[in-house]
Amino acid sequence: MRLRAVLGIGIGTFNVLVGGGKSILKNGPQTCKWRLQGRRQYSFLPDDVKSPRAVVNPDISKIRNIGIMAHIDAGKTTTTERMLYYSGYTRALGDVDDGDTVTDFMVQERERGITIQSAAVTFDWKKHRINLIDTPGHVDFTLEVERALRVLDGAVAVFDASAGVEAQTLTVWRQAEKHHVPCICFLNKMDKPGASLHFSIESIKKKLKANPVLLQIPIGSGKSFTGLIDLITNQQMTWRVKSRAEDGRVFETKSLSQSDDPELLQDAMEARAALIEQVADLDDEFAELLLGGYGENFDAVPPAKLQEAVRRVTLARKGVPVLCGSSLRNKGVQPLMDAITAYLPAPNERHHDLVRWYQDDLCALAFKVVHDKQRGPLVFVRIYSGTMKPQSAVLNINRNNTERMSRLLLPFADQHVEIPSLTAGNIALCVGLKQTVTGDTIVSSKASAAAAVRRAQKEGEGKMGGEQASLVLAGVEVPEPVFFCSIEPPTMSKQADLENALTCLQREDPSLKVRVDSDSGQTILCGMGELHIEILHDRIRREYGIETHLGPLQVAYRETILQSVATTDTLDRTVGERRHMVTVSVAVCPIMDSSSSSLTSCEITYDEEVEEQLSPDVRDAVENGVNSSYLQGPLLGYPVQGVSTMIQSVSMEPGTSLAMLSACVSRCMLKALRQAGGQVLEPVMSLEVTVGEEHLSSVLGDLAQRRGAIRDIQSRHDSKVLLATAPLAEMMGYSTALRTLTSGNATFSLQLDIYEAMNPQHQNALLNKMAGLA
Repeated sequence: MRLRAVLGIGIGTFNVLVGGGKSILKNGPQTCKWRLQGRRQYSFLPDDVKSPRAVVNPDISKIRNIGIMAHIDAGKTTTTERMLYYSGYTRALGDVDDGDTVTDFMVQERERGITIQSAAVTFDWKKHRINLIDTPGHVDFTLEVERALRVLDGAVAVFDASAGVEAQTLTVWRQAEKHHVPCICFLNKMDKPGASLHFSIESIKKKLKANPVLLQIPIGSGKSFTGLIDLITNQQMTWRVKSRAEDGRVFETKSLSQSDDPELLQDAMEARAALIEQVADLDDEFAELLLGGYGENFDAVPPAKLQEAVRRVTLARKGVPVLCGSSLRNKGVQPLMDAITAYLPAPNERHHDLVRWYQDDLCALAFKVVHDKQRGPLVFVRIYSGTMKPQSAVLNINRNNTERMSRLLLPFADQHVEIPSLTAGNIALCVGLKQTVTGDTIVSSKASAAAAVRRAQKEGEGKMGGEQASLVLAGVEVPEPVFFCSIEPPTMSKQADLENALTCLQREDPSLKVRVDSDSGQTILCGMGELHIEILHDRIRREYGIETHLGPLQVAYRETILQSVATTDTLDRTVGERRHMVTVSVAVCPIMDSSSSSLTSCEITYDEEVEEQLSPDVRDAVENGVNSSYLQGPLLGYPVQGVSTMIQSVSMEPGTSLAMLSACVSRCMLKALRQAGGQVLEPVMSLEVTVGEEHLSSVLGDLAQRRGAIRDIQSRHDSKVLLATAPLAEMMGYSTALRTLTSGNATFSLQLDIYEAMNPQHQNALLNKMAGLA
């Protein structure tokens, strides 16, 4: 076949004609492309698509561990899909609506078009290795975001440019701040009607209390969005995408010049001047450079110096770079990938105090477990120091046991590639760690752990309460469940299979709790919400082949007391030839802030004389008795909170066992709680509903029937955003009711706000219902 190449002269453009086909190519050695006989060919890809086996394994300074986080439907998975395509790791652009994306590989994800579990992929971009985790946006799967951010060095927060900061955006942003993770903001969906750069920037300032550093401005808006201007380099990037079928790999880059649209040129000059002033305020080194020679002429500021200053500002978390684009329309994703490598930190730029004690020895954190039918449990680990190799023994400090890792894999969604070793700063997948769970710290051996303790003590930092405490990496905080329901197998012969399935699912998902009801003997599932329970039920049916039956969803109420009471109880038992006799006096009183959503707001105090008399063993037994009584309240058997207990006296006959002491304390506490008068606390949810103005009145009427309290009604373009609180018990099936009321044109999000005391009328109705009288 005859090849005919024609070079087009222009700033930043390079035109190649092959067999009559034409394409405009952007700068850079990695992105040259030609079309040959209708089949895509890449000059850097001999076999059309890269394999994760060929991913670059660079120095630690070239590694980026990042997560993509956002509210539901902001475009996280679509953005991830474009990154994989442009970096050469997929042949075709996947679509969430078509159910063919790489990271949403679960059947439940593809059916619903949502991300349920975080998926890790590894790829390279311009000599950098990017380990990326696509996280869910639904509040029921907040733990997936939490444990991903725990091990990541940077994050990309994706926003719907027409909606700005939404409810779950706020939640994931707080999680990133808790783990001190530097972020980049990507304003997605700039092609949507109502997309507004100014609105989105203002919402980031007001709601996230962040300092947005605008690095790009869009060219056009809505359907006329064609590209963007990079304020760092003063370059214009334009995508000539005439149909959705075009992949956006090709775009035109050129410098801004006087011949361009004068209004756009003026906007770009003003935006760049504002950017330079903002960065100078945030970074002293850049301010000195500016005063040294560029104070009069901002246009002369070198792009490289400005980029370095933005990087310093981002890593210090003084500001967040803001970029824009449209992932679905294939615009703006390549500059986002450039920004990830330019502004987000490498693993060696994050300071983990504990890791330096290990030096070159292995130290890793297990942050996720998934079950594979063939290979058993697969453990995701983040390697902080040292090197991990297959067929090696590792020590789990949390469990104090040694396990042998049989294979080491590189994660690529649900496809895993076996590798011979992996160095610090990377994310790996281990096969063979059967006892390891989320939050465990893994080291190479007891000797390396002991050496790390010695180094820590030498630095004077080994004061953390023993060898174990000083060596363990911080785990993952697991939120308390708010929904629960009973689950039953189809026949008793399937009971063992169901228990095995639930054990596997609990290892995968620590936010799932399973307990057996002491009265009925039923197995109870405790989860984060209706969707969470529904997905778990579906997985048990499909993956484990058990057609289970779910009982009605219940609400996780709490109990407290109304008044102060003091009481005494005596236990006198003879077991065999041994007599056990103990007398205990306790006083209980309510704590005023019992409306807190925290479940640890119960206190135990001692009378001064009693505290001095009791040995540590006896105190432990007393506290065990008190804490066991907190687990089941006097009214309905729900956990107790908001109660302060004072131990006034403890009298034991010689030979009385500690177990009998605990039993007596527990019995005395139950007696006191009953006398103090019970009060049910119900979980109250924070609710955000986005609805058109024409349906606002019907939504408000429905919320009034659900005991909802309206906090605020805000305007967002043509829609209204309704902020309210409502008891969780009244929000069962709300998604279906809202769809019916608004013809499917409203969205909502729920989040636990506080626990509040029920009024007497509703409490009596609940008591009657639980007793089977209603």
